Parts: sequence; C-alpha cells; structure tokens
Amino acid sequence: MGLVNVFLQSFSSVSFLGTLAVLLLIYLLLTFKFSTDGRKEPPGPTPLPLLGNLLQLDLQRPYNTLVEFSKKYGSVFTVYFGPKKVVVLAGYKTVKEALVTRDEDFGERDPMQIMHEFSQGHGIIWSNGDSWREMRHFALTNLRNFGMGKRACEDKIIDESQHLVELLNTFAGKPFDTTKPLNYAAFNVICSMVYGSRIEYDDPELTSMVHRGIRNNHLVGSISVQVYNLFPWFCQWIANRKEFHKLVFANKKQNLAFFSHLKETLNPQMSRGLVDAFLVCQQNHEESGITKNHFNTNNLLITVMNLFSAGTDTTATTLRWGLLFMAKYPKIQDQVQEELMSVIGDRQVRVADRKTLPFTDAVIHETQRLASIAPIAAPHRTTRDITFQGHFIKKGTTVYPLLTSVLHDASEWEKPHTFHPAHFLDKDNKFVKRDAFMPFSAGQRICLGESLARMELFIFFSTLLQHFRFTPAPGVTEEELDLTPCMGITLVPSPHKLCAVHRM
Repeated sequence: MGLVNVFLQSFSSVSFLGTLAVLLLIYLLLTFKFSTDGRKEPPGPTPLPLLGNLLQLDLQRPYNTLVEFSKKYGSVFTVYFGPKKVVVLAGYKTVKEALVTRDEDFGERDPMQIMHEFSQGHGIIWSNGDSWREMRHFALTNLRNFGMGKRACEDKIIDESQHLVELLNTFAGKPFDTTKPLNYAAFNVICSMVYGSRIEYDDPELTSMVHRGIRNNHLVGSISVQVYNLFPWFCQWIANRKEFHKLVFANKKQNLAFFSHLKETLNPQMSRGLVDAFLVCQQNHEESGITKNHFNTNNLLITVMNLFSAGTDTTATTLRWGLLFMAKYPKIQDQVQEELMSVIGDRQVRVADRKTLPFTDAVIHETQRLASIAPIAAPHRTTRDITFQGHFIKKGTTVYPLLTSVLHDASEWEKPHTFHPAHFLDKDNKFVKRDAFMPFSAGQRICLGESLARMELFIFFSTLLQHFRFTPAPGVTEEELDLTPCMGITLVPSPHKLCAVHRM
C-alpha cells in the first residue's frame, strides 16, 4: 500500500515526468519477476511498461487476441494484462493436462479485483482453501439431496418449462426479446432448489434480482471494469464499478430478507431447500459450541448469490443462443422438430428421452460448443512452483485456461467455426460424446451444477421446440441475424428479437 500512497500523492502534486517514474517503478516491481536460476518461462509478446500487452489486445474480445497469440507463441504463453502477469493455456490437450491431470497444481482460484471485493473469500466460485472445499462439498451434497440429477429436479424443470411456454404464448407470435423470459425460467429452477419454491414471473422479488443480475453481467465485462481490475489503486471512481456494488448490495439485502423469513419458519426435520439445510448446520454448530467453522452468514450469502448468478446466466444465455441458431438455420430447426414429433409427439419430453433424440441432443451440444459462452475459464492460480510442458511457472501465477480454444480446436473439430451438429453424431446418426467438449471447464473447479444445467438445457430446449417455431422478426432475414457476441461475464447474443409461432 506504501507504493499506492506514493503514486496517489505524485498524481496530484508532482510533475508529469515524476508520475511516469513512479508508474515505471510500480511496473518493474509488479511485473518483472523473472526466474533467477535460468529456468525457461513461457514465451509471449514483449510488454510495455505498466501497460503490458494491453495495446495489442482487443479489449472487447480479448479471447480472440489470445487465440491468435497461441498460434505464434504456442499452447503455453505469457501475456501481461497491464502490470498483471498471466500464463495462458490454449488447445484441448494443454488445457486438459493442466485442469484434469495436474488439477492440484492449477487448482486455486485467482479472483478479479471486483469479484474479490464482492466475495471477500467467501462462497464457492472465488474462494480457496478449507472454506472453498467445505462450501463446495456442502452445496454439491445438498443440491443432490434436493434433486439435482434426479427425478425430483426433473419435475421442477418440467413444471417451469410449462410456465415458460405460457409466457411465450402471451407474445402471440409477435417479436420479443428472449433475455428476460429465459432468465426468469432458469432463475426459478435455482430458486426452487435454494429456497424451496418458485416465484411468479411478474413478482418484483424475481424481476428485480434477475434484472440486476443481467445488468451486472454487462458491467463486469465492460472495458472500464476490466481496466479497474488491473489498476484498482487509481480507478476506484469509475461509474460502472460503483453501479456494480450498488446492485450487489441490493441483491445481498434481498437475500438476507429471505434468510430471515426462512429462519423464522425453520423446521430442522423438513428442509425446504439448500438455505434451510445451511441454517440447520449453522444451528447445530452453535449448539455444539463449535466456533471455528465456515457455516456463517457471509458464506451462506455469497454461496447463494454464486448459485443464482452462475446457474441463471449460463443456462439462460445458452438457451438464447440455441433459439437464435434455430431461427438462423431453419433447416436444422426442421430436423429437430421432425425428430421430436416422430419420437415424442405431443407428450412432455423427459430426460430419459435423450437417448432416442440424438439429433436434438447434438444440436444442444453444438450450441454450447459454438457459442462458447465462457471463452476464458474463471482465472486459476498455481499452488506451487511447477514445470509444465517444459516451462517454469512460479507459484501464485495467474493462469487463464482458454476454453474457446478447446471448443474451437481445429485438431479436434471438423468444422470448428461452423454450426455443425454432426460433430456429435456418428455415421449411424447416433449421439457420440467428444473429449474436447469442455463448456463447463474441467477438474476440481468444474461447474458444480453441470448435471443440473444439462438437464435444464435438454428439457427447456426440447419443450420450446415442441411448442413453437422460432423465426426472425418481420423484415429481418435469416442471413441478417447477427451472431456476433456481446462481452459480459459470459458471451451473450447481440440484441435481437425473435417470433415464437405456436405449433401445438
């Protein structure tokens, strides 16, 4: 902090050259920490003082620049995001070796500055150590207890899919933005497992939290917040950071009110959802006199908010891409609907039907692959000094697994940049798994809700395609539908509207 204070003082009172000197000193101290014993570190583009390689990066779509760097510097290379040194891992084989084979070496999380301010080491996504292990184990165990991957959860998703169909029917085939309806549905699935019940789509309790989540997804991906993450000591004033924390505070307040209500009506013998289970554990620890444990309100709050943000955004965004692809490629939509009609007819689709709907399943997987909504996995950090693929990587180094380079790896996919469901079909048109299909990341930090997300995507997508035909808005052709993503926490489609024309 002493260097920061020197910088702040110099910024207001010394000459421009003096300020540059301080910036250069900070840069040298923070970045040029080369191995002193001659061990080979990952190569990369030459950084500038303080700015690193920022001038070479497309800050709107940095993952594209990193893919290009990998072609020049190899599958393990170094990039400086401002003063922050980052080792990037590219390609299926390299990412798998790091995250799966050597997951203990690459298993820590390195939170972005704004996410550290939000979580303060609590929750699941941005935490490390014993707290992370205990919260992840608790969340995974209880999500399974409340139905994740089981018939009980399937029934909740099916019920929600019917509410979603009813909502889309209200548009009467007219153009609508898919963002809110799909986020509402995905939010409610998480809500039913976390709190024990769903919320009506027009209830302000639901709409306010969903709208804040959508906005924060945009804010975290904004260039100004990205710059703040790199230079927090003199960018705290930026408007997007302030708005992010304002929205986070509102969501925290709303969730704490839910906790209070549930605590008043808590029955230890009959937990309604994950929050009840946590409150019971917290109560048991208090009664046993156990003071050193991770079952505290901060961990509960951030864990719940992690589940809502990750579970809502990723599922809703993937579904939005799926419907956009169907409108963009009507012949593929025809094939999905023909398969659904011939195999399912007008009855409700269930998870067990996946085996008899190979083309539909392939389309969903291809949507996840091509959209690549998380192009860079949440930052990892090395847990010790290691040698990886001939390169020395120091303990504590930030690591970016470049998932888009896995999902679009030309050595693994026949048509990596084309919507091609045949990637997941064999010569007999039966569904086949692909090793390089890694949209949920991999290893010990893999998304804990993967099985829930897969179930949601299948039931929601199949149900919507049973009931509706999705087309561009009037006056827009299939060719004019824009597949350029917008940057946020995840890659969302560019603003657009679709028509859902009723079929059944």
